[in-house]
Amino acid sequence: MTNKLEEIVKKLTKENKTISTMESCTGGGFVNAITNIEGASEVLKFSAVTYSNEYKIKMGVDKDIIDKYSVYSIQTAKDMSKKISDFTNSNYGVGITGKINRVDKNNPFGSDNITFVSIYDKDNDKYYTMSIEMIKSTRKENKELIINMIASLLLNIL
Repeated sequence: MTNKLEEIVKKLTKENKTISTMESCTGGGFVNAITNIEGASEVLKFSAVTYSNEYKIKMGVDKDIIDKYSVYSIQTAKDMSKKISDFTNSNYGVGITGKINRVDKNNPFGSDNITFVSIYDKDNDKYYTMSIEMIKSTRKENKELIINMIASLLLNIL
């Protein structure tokens, strides 16, 4: 995975592009992986870990989207990716929301083992999305799976 992240940082740097993230269930895992790469400060503008609905909304996520589709939906991930891109004026915004094999008593809707990801490409006003089923046995392994899949998708976009 490190090679993918190094390639992402190199490509973003070469193209003079930036990225920001709004993460929920990964707890900042994706941005942490990026910051492990030398040169990340050239491309990373900002990251927010918005574990609660309250802070997703404070960061600009539309409450009506959360109410209509649930916080665990591709629609919420898309709004997260766009709002973080807009907030930071980054070329790319990454939104991650979902459940990693657990019940959320505050948000009982949606599957307990699906994570939703959106990468917003501001320059082309385009979303790239995916849903990832949690197939690993531990939370740590599932977070690594999510981060690896996001890195692959982002590398394909770049």
